[in-house]
Amino acid sequence: MQPIISVQGLSKVYGSGFQALTDVSLDINPGEIFALLGPNGAGKTTLISIICGIVNPTSGRVLADGHDIVKEYRAARQKIGLVPQELAVNIFETVWSTVRFSRGLFGKPPNDAFLEQLLKDLSLWDKKDSRIMALSGGMKRRVLIAKALAYEPRILFLDEPTAGVDVELRRDMWRMIRQLRDSGVTIILTTHYIEEAEDMADRVGVIQRGEIILVDEKAALMQKLGQKQLTLQLSESLDQVPTALPAEQTTLSDDGYQLTYTYDAQGDPVAVARLLRQLAELNIDYRDLHTSQSSLEDIFVSLVEERA
Repeated sequence: MQPIISVQGLSKVYGSGFQALTDVSLDINPGEIFALLGPNGAGKTTLISIICGIVNPTSGRVLADGHDIVKEYRAARQKIGLVPQELAVNIFETVWSTVRFSRGLFGKPPNDAFLEQLLKDLSLWDKKDSRIMALSGGMKRRVLIAKALAYEPRILFLDEPTAGVDVELRRDMWRMIRQLRDSGVTIILTTHYIEEAEDMADRVGVIQRGEIILVDEKAALMQKLGQKQLTLQLSESLDQVPTALPAEQTTLSDDGYQLTYTYDAQGDPVAVARLLRQLAELNIDYRDLHTSQSSLEDIFVSLVEERA
């Protein structure tokens, strides 16, 4: 499968001397939802801005659907829709004028029926004649999405699309994003709501200090880096973790009634059975137990802290 976006050895040094990106290489597959995660200042927005033709790279090459973003700028840019973090529309224009202008700007023939359905899908149809300055923050965010989708791009970048958006609108947005993915649109998103990336993404990339430190299938990442925990509610309190138990993996709550055992999600398949057998041999009874697994947020924080 040919990647729909291919980033090859991309670097960016600003005039101040600050190096925002260092030798970034990344392939994004057609029709996937790719989550780009990283702390503030990691280089996410710079990378997106270069791919979208807003910022010039210092070195390296980017192909969008086979088109070089520098040498074939017009063809490449027609393939890409961008929903930026900041409001990027004329606030004195109406919603309808904004989306019609965006479609024409990228050379698409008029198609009012398509734009009408797009605004209905985004719950904007009843606001089509309203000036953008009169809309709420959430409605303005919807207009940005409509503007980006008006010319039917194959690739859609969402830079913090749900920042400052209420729960209902966020749910509507993600439903539409899934529909777009199902129709063949490739979605690349950055988000500070890591639970959203965990729920939505097919693959995850982590960027820090301008370098890609990890790219993997979300499920594989959870499998390889996630940890599981077994938590037991004890019948009687303990003063300390018994020496017979693995000290580095076992912790005891302050009141002595909760014992927590942490183990590798891909590790020894009989580890839990062995621990329970040891507890029985030590005559330690428990009233309840449950297991949990690291979330994507736990994994992300761990990765970033390791590279700090």
